[in-house]
Amino acid sequence: MSLSRYFVFIPAAGIGVRVGSSLPKQYMPLLGKPMLMHVLKTFIEIPIVSHIFVVVSPKDEYIAGLLSMSPQLHGKVTALFHGGSSRSKSILNGLRMARGKINDEDWILVHDAARPGLTCSMVENLIDTLCNHPVGGLLALPLVDTLKICDHQMSAVQTVPNVRLWMAQTPQMFRYKLLLHALEISDSVTDEANAVEQLGLKPRLVEGSLYNLKVTLPNDLASVEIFLREKHLN
Repeated sequence: MSLSRYFVFIPAAGIGVRVGSSLPKQYMPLLGKPMLMHVLKTFIEIPIVSHIFVVVSPKDEYIAGLLSMSPQLHGKVTALFHGGSSRSKSILNGLRMARGKINDEDWILVHDAARPGLTCSMVENLIDTLCNHPVGGLLALPLVDTLKICDHQMSAVQTVPNVRLWMAQTPQMFRYKLLLHALEISDSVTDEANAVEQLGLKPRLVEGSLYNLKVTLPNDLASVEIFLREKHLN
């Protein structure tokens, strides 16, 4: 087992326009708790996680209240008010702010605040699979549906074979020095794995779960609530 430590970074500087709420979506209530709280509760239940950093907007008005809601979070979660205009900039700013607290070879797990269905077992499986991997990797799901390309009239013009296609999820897990370097030199990346791929490296895919759905559209909220109810029953 690697002797490296494990740190979690959660980018939470967005406002979630597409979900149609006056609140930033990471603070929207799910089963009586803010969405972000479900994510934090999962990570603090994993003993191997050393600390959690939440990267929020410099003007965030909600995170202080959220962190005061649970004594379990005290000393284990730090809010960094250095969120950027994109996910990658938020994470890059957060990594820079945490420099000195994290060693180059420590592992960083980046997780979306809008994926509250994450479970401890998913995280532990990711860590167990990647703890000695030379690059790192991410949770992902293999595509099973047929994919179509459409034109401007929404007519199908091409079918795309789904063989070897996967949907990226989070957490995405890479060593501090590697991830920092990848984000510093990358341009216009979709996620951390994309930045690492631009270095010519190959992140490992670890099968995730449908429960790890990202809340993007209003209908996603109902699905996530179903998953969370089942999670709390188990």
